[in-house]
Amino acid sequence: MTNVQPLIIIAGPTASGKSALAVELAKRLPAEIISADSIQVYRHMDIGSAKITPEEMQGIPHHLIDVLDPDEEFNVVVFQQMAKEAYLQIRSRHKIPMVVGGTGFYIQALLYDIDFESEDENTEIRERLERQADTEGIEALYALLREKDPNACLQIHPHNRKRVIRALEFYEKNDYPISEHNEKMRQKESPYNYLYFALEDAREDIYQRIEQRVDQMMAQGLVDEVENLLASGYDRHLVSMQGLGYKEICAYLAGELSLAEAIDLIKKETRHFAKRQITWLKREPDVIRLPRPKDANETEALCQKMLQMIKDKGITP
Repeated sequence: MTNVQPLIIIAGPTASGKSALAVELAKRLPAEIISADSIQVYRHMDIGSAKITPEEMQGIPHHLIDVLDPDEEFNVVVFQQMAKEAYLQIRSRHKIPMVVGGTGFYIQALLYDIDFESEDENTEIRERLERQADTEGIEALYALLREKDPNACLQIHPHNRKRVIRALEFYEKNDYPISEHNEKMRQKESPYNYLYFALEDAREDIYQRIEQRVDQMMAQGLVDEVENLLASGYDRHLVSMQGLGYKEICAYLAGELSLAEAIDLIKKETRHFAKRQITWLKREPDVIRLPRPKDANETEALCQKMLQMIKDKGITP
């Protein structure tokens, strides 16, 4: 075994039970968790991100949660840097790092140690695309990206202005799709001895849990959370505020949507997000697909199965 650095990944679509399973598995290992979530990294954004609570962590250390303010930059490059730092800290305590989340590109960046330094930005192209987004709307640029690089659209949310522009900029600069570049990066051998687990469930069950989760977020006070963020000076156009739930409630508070319309839109966009996550995971190599456990007995059985695979792979602290 040339790759001796251990890594466990637990992925899956939103509302698939990743966080709870990861905690249960970590309790049976000497493991700590690195969050691969683009919104839970932010302080004060708890309800809309379905952030794991201290009680739900059950004493298992979690990294990259509540570490940035909403106006601080967080992207795949920052994630990769922070995740590597957390990895080294966990290893220094002789524990196994476990990456948990639904942001596939983030997981990929760490797993294959993708080199982003070689992707030079072209300021002139980027500024022109920024102006175009301002005048025509990000929807127009997303439609253009769908023409140039449809595979990238499987990975990029239509409202993720930064990534849409970056993908178009890459295409103009290099004359080939960023999705093709990312595919080449995925052919790299991972520096880790890893297992990549993904929770699966019937799509209708996932959609039903999304409906319930959004209703729960509203009952917990999502509108108040967004109002507090805006009152604290965080602009609705920040990348963090483009997250699911936050963007739609901002539109409601601005009088652009009724509350019922905002709630329906959150549910619709979250279903679309889950569908993209499922598509992403189907394309990832070496993923071990596992059924979502329905109760404590199934969770215990699944953990034992995973522990045996971890042992067989030679993943040790």
